[in-house]
Amino acid sequence: MTDRTSPAPVVSAVSRQPVLDLQNLRISYFTRSGEINVVPDLDLKLYPGEAIGLVGESGCGKSTIGYAIMRYLGNAGRIMNGKVIFEGRDLYALDDEELRRLRGNRMAMVYQDPMSSLNPTMTIGEQLMEVPIYHDGARRAEAHDRALAMLEEVNLPDPAAIMERYPHQLSGGQQQRVVIAMALMAEPALLIMDEPTTGLDVTVEAAVLDLIATLRRKHKTSIVFISHNLGTVVRICDRIGVLYAGELVEEGPIKEVFNDPRHPYTRGLLSCLPSLDADKHSAPLVPIRGTVTVPRNRPPGCIFAPRCEFRQTGPCTSDTIRMGFAPQSERHRVRCIRQQELPAVLAPVAGTETDGQQGTVAEPLLEIDNLRKYYEQAGGMGFIGSETTEVKAIDGISLRARRGETLAIVGESGCGKSTLAKVLTGLETATGGKVTLDEIDLTDMGVDKRPDDVIRRLQMVFQNPDSTLNPSHTVGYTLERPLRQFANLDGEKLKAKVLSLLKAVNLPAEFARRKPRQLSGGQKQRVAIARALAGSPEVIIADEPVSALDVSVQAAIINLLADLQTERQTTLLFISHDLSVVRYLADRVAVMYLGKIMEYGRVEDVFAPPYHPYTEALLSAVPVADPNVKSKRIVLEGKPPSVLERPAGCPFATRCHRKIGDICDEQPPPEQRFGPGHRIACHLPRAELAGMDPVINTGAAAE
Repeated sequence: MTDRTSPAPVVSAVSRQPVLDLQNLRISYFTRSGEINVVPDLDLKLYPGEAIGLVGESGCGKSTIGYAIMRYLGNAGRIMNGKVIFEGRDLYALDDEELRRLRGNRMAMVYQDPMSSLNPTMTIGEQLMEVPIYHDGARRAEAHDRALAMLEEVNLPDPAAIMERYPHQLSGGQQQRVVIAMALMAEPALLIMDEPTTGLDVTVEAAVLDLIATLRRKHKTSIVFISHNLGTVVRICDRIGVLYAGELVEEGPIKEVFNDPRHPYTRGLLSCLPSLDADKHSAPLVPIRGTVTVPRNRPPGCIFAPRCEFRQTGPCTSDTIRMGFAPQSERHRVRCIRQQELPAVLAPVAGTETDGQQGTVAEPLLEIDNLRKYYEQAGGMGFIGSETTEVKAIDGISLRARRGETLAIVGESGCGKSTLAKVLTGLETATGGKVTLDEIDLTDMGVDKRPDDVIRRLQMVFQNPDSTLNPSHTVGYTLERPLRQFANLDGEKLKAKVLSLLKAVNLPAEFARRKPRQLSGGQKQRVAIARALAGSPEVIIADEPVSALDVSVQAAIINLLADLQTERQTTLLFISHDLSVVRYLADRVAVMYLGKIMEYGRVEDVFAPPYHPYTEALLSAVPVADPNVKSKRIVLEGKPPSVLERPAGCPFATRCHRKIGDICDEQPPPEQRFGPGHRIACHLPRAELAGMDPVINTGAAAE
């Protein structure tokens, strides 16, 4: 257990040549309709051993810049002006053979999806060995030893066994570690990382970020870290570059930019982030209004002016805006003519302790008692007559969700969150226990057996709206179907209700005529929420509904859910791995591990001591988008045990950093009560649990 603070100070650039120098870079893509200028003019330097994070909304040019540095733009992309200077050489002046010698040797790239970099037909060992064999002319024995050593360096368990496995035999976190190992095999001077932790569990993400930071210090590698998650950038980088519609609008040291953002867009991004010391009742998020300007329709003057609340017609909307230095700084650059006139940034308002709804506490609407969901898995080769094994996906959980409150379910992949959602919606039936919705027993009632009124009352919003929206149907038709089924509407009343649903999720009426392909990701998720609302449900189960969205879109969706809940008194079951969002939105939290509830209580109780050791570890892994916050770092060794080999005692015992002995392995933990409705399943003495220190210190506590 260690203290984690903001990154090391920026590497001094005095008397140093940059390892990467982007000079007046202009990048365009060519389509049938002509040239689309996606990066109009970029100047950026990166010095040896330094890490810079590139952030911004989707379509801002982050990945395009990464591909341009590697010369991976393809046939449609071109450098129209400027230079990419790497170690003093213009990359676009090199021939193909010179470029091949650099790629994978002096410069390398790690992608968001590790499987896009791994050959599924080759073992991990063979793929790693290719690097020293090709670039250094190493013999196979030497290459094997170097590959094995690198797998040990990236903290993979049993590296010798990993060498013999194929990519599909590894978890997502292990695949990403292998790709990082491959990129570092030749100790490159420059490493470009494009969303390397997106989609990973918070604990796996934290481990990968720790690994990147450690390897960077050891190998003195310069890093361009591309991400939409500002918390990961704070944890990894010295500097940050904020991109908007292809333009660098602000750039400088992490602390200077976060503590005193001078560009309105940077301020807008930060205002979209849920704070760990504020909640939905005290500090509504402030989404950035409008959408990103299409590159083909760049306005004159400031590119952000159409969405900026500080714009002045004329100065901001006519002449080209150049980068300038922020007040009293020689490293903090801003592309805004009004940067010195912006008001001071206000600290977030502290959250208020609440108990679900304000005022009286409602009765439970959804009740889950000792719920179990077991699967039978065939043993051996799965032939008829072979032995079967019982897989306990959910093993005796009890929860209550009150009318109008948000109950969050958190935990790593495989803990049973999505299985619980399937049982509640009737996509799966329970093995045992009981589920009731306002005294209606749903336990053995699959979705095909549920009356329309029950289906209407309990709806679901999925993580990926593309998987639930029919691409051949318009938005209007998609919303009409549940209205016909549940409300028996037709004619003008049906059309009017469709328009009211679009208005409820802040979409214009014209969207009724559009198809999913004509919508952005955030707009599709709004349509999915509108469809769930069509029958006026009493419970909405939202399974990772904002995890794939930009922070500005995420803020709008979170506000929408909170507003709809207040207006309609809808109960929200919110499944997520983003604990910052959970802290902001939830009233109560259930922490799951291997199908069991480890901790349950009001959100303010779960996010403060006493913690279950698993909750403590989850909180320590949260990437906080604030360089002033100090937090402990608790490293969980290994991965959750297989559900086929569930421990006899506490399910978390095999990874617990506070394990006290054999009792943890042999006996199920007792449920200890702390305060109203707060329970922790743990063998630790009550006094030890009560005496825990906070994991995350914000505000004055962090100073």
